[in-house]
Amino acid sequence: MTRSDGYLLDNRQNEAGQRFDAFAALFDPTTFRHIEALGIGPGWRCWEVGAGGTSVVSWLAETVGPSGKVVATDIDTSRIAAVAGSPLEVRVHDVGAEEPPGEGFDLVHARLVLVHVPDRARALHSMIQSLRPGGWLLVEDADPALQSLPCPDEYGPEQQLANRLRQGFRTLLAERGADLSYGRKVPRLLREAGLSGVEADAFFPVASPACTTLEAATVRQIRDRLVTAGLATDEDIDRHLANVESGAMDLATAPMISAWGRKA
Repeated sequence: MTRSDGYLLDNRQNEAGQRFDAFAALFDPTTFRHIEALGIGPGWRCWEVGAGGTSVVSWLAETVGPSGKVVATDIDTSRIAAVAGSPLEVRVHDVGAEEPPGEGFDLVHARLVLVHVPDRARALHSMIQSLRPGGWLLVEDADPALQSLPCPDEYGPEQQLANRLRQGFRTLLAERGADLSYGRKVPRLLREAGLSGVEADAFFPVASPACTTLEAATVRQIRDRLVTAGLATDEDIDRHLANVESGAMDLATAPMISAWGRKA
Protein backbone atom coordinates (compact mmCIF):
# COMPACT_ATOMS: atom_id res chain seq x y z
CA MET A 1 0.00 0.00 0.00
CA THR A 2 1.13 3.55 0.57
CA ARG A 3 2.06 5.44 3.71
CA SER A 4 -0.99 7.28 4.98
CA ASP A 5 -2.23 7.94 8.49
CA GLY A 6 -5.73 7.63 7.06
CA TYR A 7 -5.31 4.13 5.64
CA LEU A 8 -8.35 2.20 6.78
CA LEU A 9 -7.17 -1.43 6.74
CA ASP A 10 -4.03 -1.77 8.84
CA ASN A 11 -1.97 -4.89 8.08
CA ARG A 12 -1.17 -5.28 11.79
CA GLN A 13 -4.75 -5.71 12.92
CA ASN A 14 -5.78 -9.27 13.76
CA GLU A 15 -8.42 -9.31 11.04
CA ALA A 16 -5.88 -8.47 8.34
CA GLY A 17 -4.64 -12.06 8.21
CA GLN A 18 -8.19 -13.31 7.68
CA ARG A 19 -8.66 -10.79 4.89
CA PHE A 20 -5.43 -11.85 3.16
CA ASP A 21 -6.44 -15.52 3.38
CA ALA A 22 -9.81 -14.66 1.87
CA PHE A 23 -8.20 -12.64 -0.94
CA ALA A 24 -5.92 -15.60 -1.68
CA ALA A 25 -8.85 -18.02 -1.89
CA LEU A 26 -10.89 -15.65 -4.04
CA PHE A 27 -8.32 -14.11 -6.35
CA ASP A 28 -5.12 -16.20 -6.50
CA PRO A 29 -6.42 -18.50 -9.27
CA THR A 30 -7.21 -15.47 -11.45
CA THR A 31 -3.89 -13.77 -10.67
CA PHE A 32 -1.83 -16.91 -11.33
CA ARG A 33 -3.69 -17.59 -14.58
CA HIS A 34 -2.90 -14.12 -15.87
CA ILE A 35 0.77 -14.24 -14.87
CA GLU A 36 1.22 -17.67 -16.41
CA ALA A 37 -0.33 -16.39 -19.64
CA LEU A 38 2.33 -13.64 -19.73
CA GLY A 39 4.97 -16.35 -19.94
CA ILE A 40 6.60 -16.27 -16.50
CA GLY A 41 9.32 -18.83 -16.00
CA PRO A 42 12.66 -19.55 -14.34
CA GLY A 43 14.99 -16.57 -14.21
CA TRP A 44 12.33 -13.87 -14.36
CA ARG A 45 12.77 -10.71 -12.27
CA CYS A 46 9.50 -9.61 -10.65
CA TRP A 47 8.31 -6.76 -8.45
CA GLU A 48 5.23 -7.45 -6.33
CA VAL A 49 3.82 -4.07 -5.26
CA GLY A 50 1.89 -3.78 -1.99
CA ALA A 51 2.36 -7.47 -1.34
CA GLY A 52 0.39 -7.58 1.93
CA GLY A 53 0.12 -11.36 2.37
CA THR A 54 2.40 -14.21 1.37
CA SER A 55 0.48 -16.25 -1.19
CA VAL A 56 1.40 -14.38 -4.36
CA VAL A 57 5.04 -13.67 -3.48
CA SER A 58 5.62 -17.28 -2.43
CA TRP A 59 4.14 -18.53 -5.72
CA LEU A 60 6.25 -16.06 -7.71
CA ALA A 61 9.43 -17.10 -5.89
CA GLU A 62 8.75 -20.77 -6.57
CA THR A 63 7.96 -20.06 -10.23
CA VAL A 64 11.05 -17.98 -11.03
CA GLY A 65 13.30 -20.32 -9.07
CA PRO A 66 16.82 -19.72 -7.75
CA SER A 67 17.94 -18.08 -11.00
CA GLY A 68 15.20 -15.44 -10.73
CA LYS A 69 14.36 -12.67 -8.30
CA VAL A 70 11.21 -11.40 -6.62
CA VAL A 71 11.16 -8.03 -4.86
CA ALA A 72 8.11 -7.76 -2.57
CA THR A 73 7.32 -4.29 -1.24
CA ASP A 74 4.76 -2.77 1.12
CA ILE A 75 4.61 0.01 3.67
CA ASP A 76 4.12 -2.71 6.29
CA THR A 77 6.06 -5.92 5.63
CA SER A 78 5.22 -7.59 8.93
CA ARG A 79 3.21 -10.36 7.25
CA ILE A 80 5.70 -11.17 4.49
CA ALA A 81 9.02 -10.81 6.31
CA ALA A 82 8.92 -14.44 7.46
CA VAL A 83 9.08 -15.78 3.87
CA ALA A 84 12.02 -13.60 2.79
CA GLY A 85 15.05 -15.42 1.43
CA SER A 86 16.54 -16.09 -1.98
CA PRO A 87 15.06 -15.47 -4.47
CA LEU A 88 12.54 -13.36 -2.49
CA GLU A 89 13.64 -9.95 -1.20
CA VAL A 90 11.28 -8.00 1.07
CA ARG A 91 11.49 -4.21 1.34
CA VAL A 92 9.54 -1.48 3.11
CA HIS A 93 8.57 0.86 0.29
CA ASP A 94 5.90 3.42 -0.63
CA VAL A 95 5.06 3.03 -4.31
CA GLY A 96 3.28 6.39 -4.40
CA ALA A 97 6.15 8.41 -2.96
CA GLU A 98 9.48 6.64 -3.57
CA GLU A 99 11.59 5.62 -6.53
CA PRO A 100 11.23 2.03 -7.76
CA PRO A 101 13.20 -0.60 -5.81
CA GLY A 102 15.07 -1.63 -8.93
CA GLU A 103 14.87 -1.69 -12.71
CA GLY A 104 14.82 -4.16 -15.55
CA PHE A 105 11.90 -6.17 -14.18
CA ASP A 106 10.24 -8.72 -16.45
CA LEU A 107 6.99 -8.42 -14.51
CA VAL A 108 5.51 -5.83 -12.18
CA HIS A 109 2.26 -6.80 -10.45
CA ALA A 110 -0.07 -4.98 -8.05
CA ARG A 111 -3.34 -6.43 -6.74
CA LEU A 112 -5.93 -4.39 -4.83
CA VAL A 113 -3.33 -1.70 -4.15
CA LEU A 114 -3.55 1.36 -6.37
CA VAL A 115 -7.17 2.12 -5.52
CA HIS A 116 -5.86 3.10 -2.06
CA VAL A 117 -2.75 5.03 -3.15
CA PRO A 118 -3.22 8.83 -3.00
CA ASP A 119 -0.77 9.50 -5.85
CA ARG A 120 -1.89 6.73 -8.18
CA ALA A 121 -0.44 8.44 -11.26
CA ARG A 122 3.05 8.53 -9.74
CA ALA A 123 2.74 4.92 -8.59
CA LEU A 124 1.77 3.74 -12.06
CA HIS A 125 4.60 5.71 -13.66
CA SER A 126 7.06 4.22 -11.20
CA MET A 127 5.92 0.69 -11.96
CA ILE A 128 6.23 1.21 -15.71
CA GLN A 129 9.60 2.93 -15.32
CA SER A 130 10.97 -0.14 -13.54
CA LEU A 131 10.14 -2.54 -16.38
CA ARG A 132 12.67 -3.69 -18.94
CA PRO A 133 11.74 -3.17 -22.60
CA GLY A 134 9.31 -5.97 -23.34
CA GLY A 135 8.43 -6.40 -19.66
CA TRP A 136 4.85 -6.85 -18.51
CA LEU A 137 2.72 -4.81 -16.11
CA LEU A 138 -0.30 -6.50 -14.53
CA VAL A 139 -2.58 -4.29 -12.43
CA GLU A 140 -5.56 -5.87 -10.69
CA ASP A 141 -7.86 -3.54 -8.83
CA ALA A 142 -11.36 -3.40 -7.48
CA ASP A 143 -14.13 -1.22 -8.84
CA PRO A 144 -16.63 -0.87 -5.97
CA ALA A 145 -18.59 1.78 -7.86
CA LEU A 146 -19.24 -0.73 -10.65
CA GLN A 147 -20.96 -3.11 -8.22
CA SER A 148 -21.18 -1.78 -4.69
CA LEU A 149 -23.48 -4.26 -2.95
CA PRO A 150 -22.51 -7.26 -0.86
CA CYS A 151 -26.09 -8.46 -1.42
CA PRO A 152 -27.14 -7.69 -5.02
CA ASP A 153 -30.30 -9.70 -4.27
CA GLU A 154 -31.66 -7.38 -1.58
CA TYR A 155 -34.72 -9.42 -0.65
CA GLY A 156 -34.90 -8.94 3.12
CA PRO A 157 -33.83 -6.86 6.13
CA GLU A 158 -30.59 -8.80 6.56
CA GLN A 159 -29.52 -7.93 3.02
CA GLN A 160 -30.63 -4.32 3.41
CA LEU A 161 -28.48 -3.96 6.53
CA ALA A 162 -25.49 -5.52 4.79
CA ASN A 163 -25.81 -3.11 1.90
CA ARG A 164 -26.15 -0.12 4.24
CA LEU A 165 -22.97 -1.06 6.11
CA ARG A 166 -21.11 -1.54 2.84
CA GLN A 167 -22.15 1.97 1.82
CA GLY A 168 -20.63 3.18 5.08
CA PHE A 169 -17.39 1.35 4.24
CA ARG A 170 -17.30 3.02 0.82
CA THR A 171 -17.84 6.40 2.45
CA LEU A 172 -14.85 5.85 4.75
CA LEU A 173 -12.69 4.75 1.81
CA ALA A 174 -13.65 7.77 -0.29
CA GLU A 175 -12.91 10.14 2.59
CA ARG A 176 -9.39 8.72 2.69
CA GLY A 177 -8.77 9.29 -1.01
CA ALA A 178 -9.63 5.89 -2.46
CA ASP A 179 -10.85 5.98 -6.07
CA LEU A 180 -13.85 3.65 -6.02
CA SER A 181 -14.08 3.54 -9.81
CA TYR A 182 -10.36 3.02 -10.45
CA GLY A 183 -10.54 -0.53 -11.77
CA ARG A 184 -12.38 0.39 -14.96
CA LYS A 185 -9.83 3.12 -15.74
CA VAL A 186 -6.75 0.91 -15.70
CA PRO A 187 -6.87 -0.34 -19.33
CA ARG A 188 -7.06 3.24 -20.62
CA LEU A 189 -4.32 4.37 -18.27
CA LEU A 190 -2.01 1.60 -19.47
CA ARG A 191 -2.61 2.55 -23.12
CA GLU A 192 -2.09 6.25 -22.40
CA ALA A 193 1.20 5.34 -20.69
CA GLY A 194 2.41 3.78 -23.92
CA LEU A 195 2.06 0.10 -23.12
CA SER A 196 1.22 -2.22 -26.01
CA GLY A 197 -1.08 -5.22 -26.24
CA VAL A 198 -3.31 -3.91 -23.47
CA GLU A 199 -6.12 -6.26 -22.48
CA ALA A 200 -8.39 -6.61 -19.45
CA ASP A 201 -11.02 -8.80 -17.89
CA ALA A 202 -12.90 -8.97 -14.60
CA PHE A 203 -13.68 -11.51 -11.90
CA PHE A 204 -16.81 -11.03 -9.82
CA PRO A 205 -17.32 -13.44 -6.89
CA VAL A 206 -21.00 -13.61 -6.00
CA ALA A 207 -21.07 -16.14 -3.16
CA SER A 208 -18.44 -18.33 -1.50
CA PRO A 209 -17.11 -19.14 1.96
CA ALA A 210 -14.20 -16.76 1.28
CA CYS A 211 -16.66 -13.91 0.59
CA THR A 212 -18.26 -14.60 3.97
CA THR A 213 -14.88 -14.63 5.74
CA LEU A 214 -13.87 -11.41 4.00
CA GLU A 215 -17.09 -9.64 4.96
CA ALA A 216 -16.87 -10.57 8.63
CA ALA A 217 -13.17 -9.66 8.91
CA THR A 218 -13.63 -6.34 7.12
CA VAL A 219 -16.58 -5.26 9.25
CA ARG A 220 -14.72 -6.16 12.44
CA GLN A 221 -11.66 -4.26 11.23
CA ILE A 222 -13.55 -1.04 10.51
CA ARG A 223 -16.16 -1.36 13.26
CA ASP A 224 -14.88 1.52 15.40
CA ARG A 225 -14.54 3.80 12.38
CA LEU A 226 -18.13 3.12 11.28
CA VAL A 227 -19.49 3.85 14.74
CA THR A 228 -17.36 6.95 15.32
CA ALA A 229 -18.43 8.38 11.96
CA GLY A 230 -22.10 7.79 12.77
CA LEU A 231 -22.48 5.40 9.83
CA ALA A 232 -23.64 2.49 12.00
CA THR A 233 -24.35 1.59 15.59
CA ASP A 234 -22.80 -1.22 17.60
CA GLU A 235 -26.20 -2.91 17.51
CA ASP A 236 -26.26 -2.71 13.69
CA ILE A 237 -22.84 -4.31 13.47
CA ASP A 238 -23.57 -7.05 16.00
CA ARG A 239 -26.75 -7.93 14.13
CA HIS A 240 -24.97 -7.96 10.76
CA LEU A 241 -22.12 -10.15 12.02
CA ALA A 242 -24.65 -12.61 13.43
CA ASN A 243 -26.42 -12.66 10.06
CA VAL A 244 -23.13 -13.26 8.24
CA GLU A 245 -22.02 -16.01 10.59
CA SER A 246 -25.36 -17.81 10.20
CA GLY A 247 -24.18 -18.85 6.74
CA ALA A 248 -27.57 -18.04 5.22
CA MET A 249 -26.50 -14.96 3.23
CA ASP A 250 -25.05 -14.81 -0.28
CA LEU A 251 -22.28 -12.19 -0.09
CA ALA A 252 -20.53 -10.73 -3.11
CA THR A 253 -17.40 -8.64 -3.55
CA ALA A 254 -16.70 -5.76 -5.90
CA PRO A 255 -15.44 -6.91 -9.30
CA MET A 256 -11.67 -7.18 -9.58
CA ILE A 257 -10.52 -5.86 -12.97
CA SER A 258 -7.23 -7.25 -14.28
CA ALA A 259 -5.44 -5.23 -16.95
CA TRP A 260 -2.08 -5.93 -18.52
CA GLY A 261 0.22 -4.46 -21.11
CA ARG A 262 3.81 -4.62 -22.36
CA LYS A 263 6.49 -1.95 -22.28
CA ALA A 264 7.86 -1.04 -25.71
